[in-house]
Amino acid sequence: MVKDKSFYKQLFRLSLPAAFQSAISLLVVMADNVMVTRTGANALSAVSQSNTLTTFVTAMLGGLATGSVVLISQYWGKKDLKRIRTVCAVALSVCLLAALISVLLITLFPQALLHLVINKSETAVISLALSYLPIVCLSYIPQAATAAMVAMLKGVEVVKVTLYTTLLSLVSNIGLNYVLIFGKLGFPALGVTGAAIATVIARVLECALVSVYLFRVQKALPLRIRDLTHHKKWAWQDYARFGLPVGLTDAQWALVGLCKAAVIGQMGKQMIDAAAVTDMMMNLGTMFTFSLAGGACVMVGKAVGAKDYRRVREYSNTIQLLFLFFGVIMSSLVFLLRKPFASLYQLDAPTFALAAQMIGICAFTLLGTTYHASCFMGINRGAGDSKFVMLVDVFCGWLVVIPAAFIGAFVLHLPLWAVYLCTRIDQFFKWIIAFVRLRGDKWIKNVTRETA
Repeated sequence: MVKDKSFYKQLFRLSLPAAFQSAISLLVVMADNVMVTRTGANALSAVSQSNTLTTFVTAMLGGLATGSVVLISQYWGKKDLKRIRTVCAVALSVCLLAALISVLLITLFPQALLHLVINKSETAVISLALSYLPIVCLSYIPQAATAAMVAMLKGVEVVKVTLYTTLLSLVSNIGLNYVLIFGKLGFPALGVTGAAIATVIARVLECALVSVYLFRVQKALPLRIRDLTHHKKWAWQDYARFGLPVGLTDAQWALVGLCKAAVIGQMGKQMIDAAAVTDMMMNLGTMFTFSLAGGACVMVGKAVGAKDYRRVREYSNTIQLLFLFFGVIMSSLVFLLRKPFASLYQLDAPTFALAAQMIGICAFTLLGTTYHASCFMGINRGAGDSKFVMLVDVFCGWLVVIPAAFIGAFVLHLPLWAVYLCTRIDQFFKWIIAFVRLRGDKWIKNVTRETA
């Protein structure tokens, strides 16, 4: 265990703003869901299944942005600001390109994409989703720019901006939702369309605030807009080698999530609604974990960049113990709050019972999730071991989770709660892989270049 108190102060200083941001973002989404359930019986299904596509894009953008943190944090350990600016230019370009492609695909093929996650027989649900998804996808572009800029700042240990953006998101999104969904202050009641418009406006406001903070307020990373237009071949090569695997890992795991949503979407409205509630509770249960993992990534990366490998191993051991402790706490809270949380939604009795069962399953698997997240998203990524993480996620997702869910749903015709358990089956053994990997030294990789 690390005995230096400054380590814990620094870890929480980096992590708590991100945890707060995640909490507010999830509460905003939850408020969206709770509000739209008041507009009709099919609204929750339409919005939640549409958002499985948005979740995929969000995870992809977050992964592409986080990939730059691996390089930025290690160069930050060397205080090489010139190379950091070059990496930032690459990260912004990659995120914006991915967002533009996503918007184009959804705009051209909205119905075909929705049929992947909603059974074609649910015509009322699909009709509502078609008035939501083509609008909300426009939020991906400002969201991409925001993700890239926040990653730049996080890599140099500037995290206060997340506090400001989350507060802005809370006020603007919920306020606009209330006005546009229900038709207040003279506006027409737009239902799910209003929820989509509110999300787009909130994302634009977030992007504007982060831009002002990045270029005008913070001083740790002096940056001008034209700095983000200067590209170097070595930066693209290094991002492709060390940063892109992080983005691909998150993107392919999000694609696994999309495939799971497709299985769930073919099993009827009851399963869709129960899964929407369960996934929201699960996201709330893991938000602190993932935020701490992000902080750990920066601290480990900085130590690797400074070539202080003894400190890297010490950080690793301490972080693993911390996350094991947090896993026990979060698992217990999720289990105890499963029924009060599900009661916030207007669910019929069978759907409520199913949601409570599925949240109980999540609580049990959360122990493994919390531990391996700290290792893979925090320690391994920060140490430059992102390729190994990608291989583990590819193996678990495509060779274990998807086959298990498909066989459970369409071959064995298991009960709905058992099918959901199949979608989380990897959480029972993934933590073992993480534990074994960190026993040696192969995971420590200095990915920086020497300053000319």
